[in-house]
Parts: sequence; structure tokens; C-alpha cells
Amino acid sequence: MPQLGIDPITLEVIQNGLAAIVDEMALTVMRTAYSGVVKDALDYSTALCDRHGEVIAQGLTIVLHLGSFPSAVRHILEAYGSRVRPGDVYILNDPYGSGGIHLPDIYIIKPIFVSGALEAFACALAHHTDVGGLVPGSNSTAATEIFQEGLRIPTLKLFDQDVANEAIFAILEKNVRVPGKVLGDLRAEIAAVRTGEREFMRLAARHTPATLRRYTDHLLDVSERLAREAIHAIPDGAYEFETHIDGDSIETGPVNIRVAVHVAGDSLTVDFTGTSPQVKAGINSPLPFSESAVYGGLRLLMDPTIPNCGGYFRPIDVRAPAGTVVHPLFPAACGARGITGFRIMEAVLGALAQAVPERVPADGEGGNTIISFGGYDVQGAPFVYVDLIAGARGGSPRGDGREGVPHPASNIANTPIEIAERELPVRIERYGLIPDSGGPGKYRGALGQIREVRCLAQEAVLQIRSDKRRFPPYGLWGGRNGSPSWNILNPGPGQHVLPTLTMGKIRQGEVLRHVMAGGGGWGDPLERDPGRVRRDVVEEKVTVAHAREAYGVVIDPDTREVDAPATAELRERLRRDGRTA
Repeated sequence: MPQLGIDPITLEVIQNGLAAIVDEMALTVMRTAYSGVVKDALDYSTALCDRHGEVIAQGLTIVLHLGSFPSAVRHILEAYGSRVRPGDVYILNDPYGSGGIHLPDIYIIKPIFVSGALEAFACALAHHTDVGGLVPGSNSTAATEIFQEGLRIPTLKLFDQDVANEAIFAILEKNVRVPGKVLGDLRAEIAAVRTGEREFMRLAARHTPATLRRYTDHLLDVSERLAREAIHAIPDGAYEFETHIDGDSIETGPVNIRVAVHVAGDSLTVDFTGTSPQVKAGINSPLPFSESAVYGGLRLLMDPTIPNCGGYFRPIDVRAPAGTVVHPLFPAACGARGITGFRIMEAVLGALAQAVPERVPADGEGGNTIISFGGYDVQGAPFVYVDLIAGARGGSPRGDGREGVPHPASNIANTPIEIAERELPVRIERYGLIPDSGGPGKYRGALGQIREVRCLAQEAVLQIRSDKRRFPPYGLWGGRNGSPSWNILNPGPGQHVLPTLTMGKIRQGEVLRHVMAGGGGWGDPLERDPGRVRRDVVEEKVTVAHAREAYGVVIDPDTREVDAPATAELRERLRRDGRTA
């Protein structure tokens, strides 16, 4: 039943109006950005927050960013209070004291005033190609403290009542390797928040500020109520899970992400007690980022029609002990914290798979691998190549894992080959799917990918953020693990296997091969429809030998037809021997 004074049609119009604004902001960034990591890989986000900093609309962008906007806005309100004025634009990136989530992610936030009153904030966040630090791209996994990661920007006014603070622009220009791309992307963010301000003011003029405020408050309450209903449908209990980051180049070794999800009625607590302490490496996840990962994981289990605003955060209590990799303390490095955010989401889903197995897929590739080359081209100009590779989801209760789609935490694409080769001294020599790499199951995990990149510059700094080698993607309910990842320098005789977290050199003519992990399988592989296995063989996703070994399906190598009697006999023998495959 509609709340007194709330018209359902007006609510729908305002909700969709807000959604259109944030998506227009997102399109503004994409169409005006300079760097490949923003305009091609789409590593950015947009949102609208209300006067208190609660998210009232989220763009179709990156889940791991969106839950952090309230923290950033709260720091603006705490730092400036009554000095927040029309025409101001704020900039920040510092995780320690400003609400940032790592230094390459620069926030641009514009307060929106209507008839002299603060009504909202237009927010944009973009991952910048470089902000200084140890390595080009500023994603060093080897950094041991944040001072090695680049330029820290506290909560500052980039524009004070429409007057630009040119000193900030000048400092940025002198402290990054590719200032043209960084300042270009920054101005794309500024254009986006100005677009958000303009369109929000139009919406307020159409409905009056008082009406818009009443309806956005109600929208948050509706989102909360529907989220509580979704949580109430999960059986009460405590569900525990532990996942890992390989940490093969970290002195203390593998990193453990341990979670206990306590469901009680229409609320839940996500407790990370027992998670590894913060490490001397760039993978520590600041608390706003960790919270975003929790919210994102739970959102995947909710009705997609629930209003996409901060009301659904309210029933969720995140408890992350200070001094751990999910809540690091100053001066912990966090440039490559994305890998930890992915593991947080996986841990939450792994825990809830015990409560609602019909809704949770098996593990996937582990999120984006980031490969960076940086140095100087033959003309002496600096370059930074940042590639984000993803796309091997786990099998689910509804079907096979999808190839070539991003991790649900981050709607990021890889860099198109033609653009990378046109703009940078690299050549992509191989890119494809790897047969037999998906975890066997009733529903198969997606195939892993292979990408080979040749360095054409004289020399470059190489940085890799990858994972899932020692701890490959897990299967669920009898499904088997996906294949592990690999990083190989100069594949072939004399090749050198690199750690999952790597910083080093790559020289002219050398080739880096990255093999991404395959998705885990869901369900008993011996229950997979033989017709599906045959189709996989025909499509060259599965070999004839793997079909027999993993699925108990006998396929004629010449005709590619299933030998039904032989398959039934083989599967019966495997079951009799106690094997799921």
C-alpha cells in the first residue's frame, strides 16, 4: 500500500529520472575521457547522493566503487560544513582521512543547491592512468607503504564558488607520468558532475525541491524495506567461509579472508574476525572499499528491481577488525586493493551458498588481472599501458559460466587490441579461450583466457596483479575447481614463470603471456547432459579426452557423436568407484 502522500506514479517517474541522470553522467565521462582505462576499459563510476550523503542513484558502472561514495561525501561535510557553497567542486583520493579507496581513484564531487539549500551531491570517480609512485600505472603490488604509491589528495576544493584552484591542477600535472591523460580524465569527471547538477536542478524544478526531497527519502526507505524482505527469506544462522589470495611475492605468504555471515530476521552481520593482518604489499583494502564489496555481494542475491540506492545498505552491518587487510591502518599500501575486494565478495557468496545454494554460483576467475607496462617510447615520451583482463565466471544453478564477461563487482572491459597497438608501444600477439580450462560440473565453469603482449619499447617497468594459481576458483556442490592462472615471460624454451603479484622489467621484444584462471563448476559433472558435452567438443571448448575424463562422456573423435551405451557404462563405473568424475 502506498505511503500517505506518496503517489506511486510520481515515485516511479522520480526514480527513473534519477537513474537517467547518473547514466547520463556516466556517458559524459566515457565520451569525453582521454585514457583507455576510462573510455575503453570503463573503470569509473557515477552516483547521486542526497544532502546527508546517502546514495539515491547509482550509474551502470562499478559495484566496488559505489558503496564508497557516502564515506567520501561524509568527509566533505565534516571538513567543510557550512563552507560548502554553490559552485564548489571537491577533489580527493586519500584513503586515510578523506574516504578514498586507493590513490588512482580520484573522486570529483559537486554539491547541488536548489533555491539556496543544499539538496544533493553529484559524484564521479575515475581510475586514473597514473598518479605517480613506484610503478607506471600506480598499481604496485610491491609497495610497502602508501607514500610509495603516488600523490595523496586530501579533501580539497578544486573549484571554490566556480573559481578553479589552479595550484591543484599544476601539482597534478607535475606529479604524474602522463599528465595529458590524467588532466583530460579529470575534466571529464568535472563535466559529468556539472551534468548531474544541471539535470538534478531540472528535476527539482519540475517537482519542487520539497517534493523531490520527500520522494528520495521514501525511495531510500523502500530500498531498505525490500532489502530486509530479501534478507528475511534467507534462513537464520551463522555461515562461515574462507578464501585466499596467493600472496606468492608477499613475505608473510598467502592472505586469508575469513568471514562469518550472521542472518537474524531481516538483518545480517558480516564479520571478518580471523582475517589476515594488513600486509607490506599494495593489496590492503580500505574500509569503504571492503564495505562496497560486501554490499555488492549481497545485492547479487536480491531482487534486481529493488531501487538501486543506499537504502539496501542499512540492514547490513559490516564488522572489519582494524589492522587487517580488509580494514588497514595508516600507512598501509593499497594501490592493488581490488584483488582483496574481489575476495571479500567471493567470501560472502561462499558463506551464503550454504544457506541459499540455489542462488549462488561457483567461483570465477578472481576479478580483473591488471597488466601494466610503463616507460618511454622511442621519441622519449612517457607511456603507460594498463590492461584489465576478465571474463571467466563460475557455473551456476541456472547454467554454464559465461566467457568474456566481467566480474560482477566491476563492469570493466579489456583494452581493445587495435586501440592498444595504435596508441602504445605494444603488440598483442595472442588472445583467446583455453580449452578444458573451465571447472567440470553439471554446469561447466567458463573457460579461462590467454593474452600475449610483446613489448616494443626499449625497456619498461612491468607490473602484474593476478591471482588464483595456488587457490584456483572453487566449484560448488560437486563441481570441480577451474584451472589455475599463470604469468610467463618469454614462453617457450628458457621461459620464466612469474609470481601472481609481480613487479619487474620487460625489454624490447620480450613477450608476457597471461593465462587467466577458468571458472569453477557447479554440480556433479556426471550429471551433465551428454548433449551439452558434445556441443562443447564441437565448439572446441572441451577436448574428446577431457569429455571422457571429466564428464564420463564417450565421444567418437571422427564423427563427434556421443556413444550413448559406452557413456552410460563409463558413468556407472565411475559412480560405483565413488567418483563424481
